[in-house]
Amino acid sequence: MKDRVMTAHEPFRGVFPVLLTPIADDGSVIEADLARQVEFCVEAGAHGMVYPVLGSEFQFLTDSERRRGMEIAVETVAGRIPVVGGVAAPSRQVAVECAKVAAETGVDAVIALPPYITSGTRDENRAYYEAVAAAAGRPMFIQHTSGGMDARFLQEMLRDVEHIRYLKEEMQPSAHQISAVLAGIGEDCDGVFGGGHGRWMLSELHRGAHGFMPATEAVDVHVQVWDAWQAGDEAEARRIYRHLLPLINLILLMGLPVCKALLMRRGIFTSDAMRTPGTGKLDAGDERELDMILEDLRPFFRA
Repeated sequence: MKDRVMTAHEPFRGVFPVLLTPIADDGSVIEADLARQVEFCVEAGAHGMVYPVLGSEFQFLTDSERRRGMEIAVETVAGRIPVVGGVAAPSRQVAVECAKVAAETGVDAVIALPPYITSGTRDENRAYYEAVAAAAGRPMFIQHTSGGMDARFLQEMLRDVEHIRYLKEEMQPSAHQISAVLAGIGEDCDGVFGGGHGRWMLSELHRGAHGFMPATEAVDVHVQVWDAWQAGDEAEARRIYRHLLPLINLILLMGLPVCKALLMRRGIFTSDAMRTPGTGKLDAGDERELDMILEDLRPFFRA
């Protein structure tokens, strides 16, 4: 696909779900399920989408699988909403190559963790992000999930590094982190997004969050929380959000298998297999709990 050079853009806002990677029993990626998931997110009212990142099991995908997944997302979306490509890598050199590939697929923006096998120094992290942003040549999110990058350092990169315009804040307590980063940053930042399966969504909205990156299994419900808040109806946003909390709790307990199992129940995935080695499976009690959560959420499903 021909590279699309991104220049000026409207600031990203809203719910940008993280696509999960559908895996067959033989370990291969189910491309039809991935495309179906993309369409599901668009129909559910998502404002953008992200692939591949932690929730996509990106660390366990081959380079060709990562590229093909971004191509499927871009092709299926067909310009209706932005696609953010995940380009994190263990080192600057690898991440630069990932960013070049992502740009070739036509994603609208990129996102990257810092080097994720061994932590870099402050200078190494700065060099990493400068190089990746330059290679991508389009708006970039920093994904902040662990120590080593304080609010001042993040502000400096948002202020000084070309193309770095956004932050996905997941360093706990994330709401406090969002307040710290937004304090005094002004127009040097186009947006700070929350993650963590939306567990602090309302608190982060109070503190100025511009969007969220949950997984996809209940994206239509997350969108309704966002819409209610944007309409000035905090009570309605909280009412809907309370129905999400049991699901969030189960995900925090059992991880991504919960998300894939719910996607199967919703007819989007044909398999709930994981690529990640050693992943635990849901037992009968978990399955029963998920069934009950599904019944409680069903009135809020749109797609």
